[in-house]
Amino acid sequence: MIKRCRSLGVELRTNMKTHRTLEAGEYMTEGTKRCISVSTLAEAEFYANAGYDDITYAYPLSTDKVPQAAQLLLRLEKFHVLIDNYVILDALTASPPTEGRKWSVFLKVNCGFNRAGVWYDDPQSITFAKEIASKSCVTFKGLYIHEGDSYKSRGEDEIKQCTSEIFKRLNILSNRLQEAGIEFPVVAIGSTPSCSKPPDDIHGINEFHPGNYVFYDYQQFLIGSCTMNDIAVRVLTRVIGHYPDRGQILIDCGWTGLSLDSLGKLRTGFCYFEDHSNLKLLKMTQETGTVEAVEGSLDVSLYPIGSFLKMIPYHSCATAIMHPVYYVVKGDLVVDRWIPNKGW
Repeated sequence: MIKRCRSLGVELRTNMKTHRTLEAGEYMTEGTKRCISVSTLAEAEFYANAGYDDITYAYPLSTDKVPQAAQLLLRLEKFHVLIDNYVILDALTASPPTEGRKWSVFLKVNCGFNRAGVWYDDPQSITFAKEIASKSCVTFKGLYIHEGDSYKSRGEDEIKQCTSEIFKRLNILSNRLQEAGIEFPVVAIGSTPSCSKPPDDIHGINEFHPGNYVFYDYQQFLIGSCTMNDIAVRVLTRVIGHYPDRGQILIDCGWTGLSLDSLGKLRTGFCYFEDHSNLKLLKMTQETGTVEAVEGSLDVSLYPIGSFLKMIPYHSCATAIMHPVYYVVKGDLVVDRWIPNKGW
């Protein structure tokens, strides 16, 4: 991703929310400890305590979090927040930073994903941007979008086509703001599919902020963002029960170790079993999972009680947050342990 961004002439503001570890952060920033984004203030504090700087809190700011955000603004050389409404803007102006600092504010934009942000083609969005830029205690940093529609794509061509349309929409707002005389340095986009397989024309975009790519997962493989060999995360589980009368085995991993993110809609259930494409994770309780064959009847003798299976999660972000430690392996040898940050 670092090489791709350099070749495209865009800045990489890598998102730490997938892994939330210092070790992966070193890889993702090439050891610079700069230009990152996070999804919680707990992450922001965690990385600030480790010497990281230039952090974007990539989550719609709420009024209760303004005091903590203000402290981070004073601690760090650069700290940026996202807003999309007047209530939060008023809260920021009611709490102007001390020591000659200013709030660094991104305008969160909606280009069709409909999760958060102002609508890209709404004249009121320009009015709101003018209000942000007019505040003496605020620096208008630019536009920020997560193009989640890219997750509906299948294959590189669809990813590029979807992302191109979203880029066009974002540039509509960007151009109109510039025509209105509103200055800002950054137009930022970020989703792992669109940043893994970006379109040929990224005119107007100067910052990428993907995160899932650090691990990838089975969902990204299905989308076309990566190959199976690119996926860096597995959940190791043991076979703990045999039920030959119904062609099923029981494993010691339930939804607290994997998540329910795929809702079991995959041909293989809630995950993909590495080297065992005919296994399906049919259902899970909190601590156990029931496995059967995708097709035909499962020969349970092929999976002895006590033997291991490796599961490739559908969504690595949802799975990783379930675990208090990651074991770094080379082959089957554990070479390191990474401890992720938790909380909000």
